[in-house]
Amino acid sequence: MNKDIVCIGAGYIGGPTMAVIALKNPRRKVWVVDINAERIAAWNSDNLPVYEPGLAEIVKKVRGKNLFFSTDIEGCIRKCDIIFVGVNTPTKTFGRGAGRASDLQYWESSARTISAAANRDKIVVEKSTLPVRTAEAMEKVLKTHPEHKFTVLSNPEFLAEGTAIRDLLEPDRVLIGGPRTKEGDRAVKELAAIYGTWVPKEKIVTTNLWSAELTKLAANAMLAQRVSSVNALSALCEATGADITEVARVVGLDSRIGPKFLKAGPGFGGSCFKKDVLNLVYLCETYGLKEAADYWNQVVAMNEWQQERIVTRLLSETFHTVANKRVAVFGYAFKADTGDIRETPSRHVVGMLVEEHAKVVVTDPKALPNAERDLAAMPAGSVELEPCPYAAAKGADAIILMTDWKEYTELDWKKIRRLMRSPALVYDTRNCLDLAKLAKLGFKVLAVGR
Repeated sequence: MNKDIVCIGAGYIGGPTMAVIALKNPRRKVWVVDINAERIAAWNSDNLPVYEPGLAEIVKKVRGKNLFFSTDIEGCIRKCDIIFVGVNTPTKTFGRGAGRASDLQYWESSARTISAAANRDKIVVEKSTLPVRTAEAMEKVLKTHPEHKFTVLSNPEFLAEGTAIRDLLEPDRVLIGGPRTKEGDRAVKELAAIYGTWVPKEKIVTTNLWSAELTKLAANAMLAQRVSSVNALSALCEATGADITEVARVVGLDSRIGPKFLKAGPGFGGSCFKKDVLNLVYLCETYGLKEAADYWNQVVAMNEWQQERIVTRLLSETFHTVANKRVAVFGYAFKADTGDIRETPSRHVVGMLVEEHAKVVVTDPKALPNAERDLAAMPAGSVELEPCPYAAAKGADAIILMTDWKEYTELDWKKIRRLMRSPALVYDTRNCLDLAKLAKLGFKVLAVGR
């Protein structure tokens, strides 16, 4: 067996993961392949298709040395004996399970490509987030090969966008699930050796295949549940005069709970949380666990309600109308330090503001190109995109801070106050601004849960 690696899928998983693996395994050649030639060209340029702090620096160190980006999927499969599959697995929009189940058409296509191109035995590593027992289906596809054997492992990623490189370099754990066979044990050791060049042995956890697949869904569902729980409490805080930042701080001091994911805000977004929770809902329904399905479905419902609450509260502070008022939305990415807009809460808030006939202007340090495509279906002229936050604030009646970019906390808010119309409203949905300072500058301030 050679030491070379290929990853099918050059997106948010494949690019950063393979860059770090190449950095830490200089004796291995690592390929990232994709059918999208434009994306591969971007990976080979100075303008990477994925923004992550620290990613560009690593890519520059190893690209062309032992990290390569290519559209030659079949050729790279033949070169390598370890094949990661990191293709997109979005929620189905059609047929049975639409809106809940994972769409596995790209995953199945990759499995068939591996089977057709393989020239010897291979280790196939599931990297995408997949429903439990998907490896069984992959094995059925790969077993159609008349000569070669394939060992399928599950190695789910636990990356948070904005901190993906740090998560890769200093992971809480690396999870590898494999079949309980001689071939499976051997494949698990091969994969563990790749991570073992920089990850402490005690942080590399091995399980059976099905536990590894379900663990990723379970982890994201539990984190999403915390977000929805604290946002439900934020509504109660607003109704009673309590302060969600104080409540969350004290609750987080309980060692059994901890402080992470207890920050109230506009709700979770990104490529994983909603998709994975809905996938869990569908799995529960499939196995006849209606009550469990209803429970997890409520986590998503609470998330959507939080975004409706933001607009409802804004309307209550603007004489119940924002018609023909300029509302500046600061931040379109679903979180800071990424340009990713998948399932971003900003989209839903902007949509509701447009329905209220507001004049919406959106600004964001990294996400405007994606936002332009995302908002193309909005009525013509209803949304303006502006890279400069000061220009976005000029003439605005209200600012809604939707993404906690560091750039926004460092703005000259005194200057922004002069640019806005009176009364100038700032709605901090991320609880990251100094509200007392803003109030002294003459702003009317709102914050989630306060």
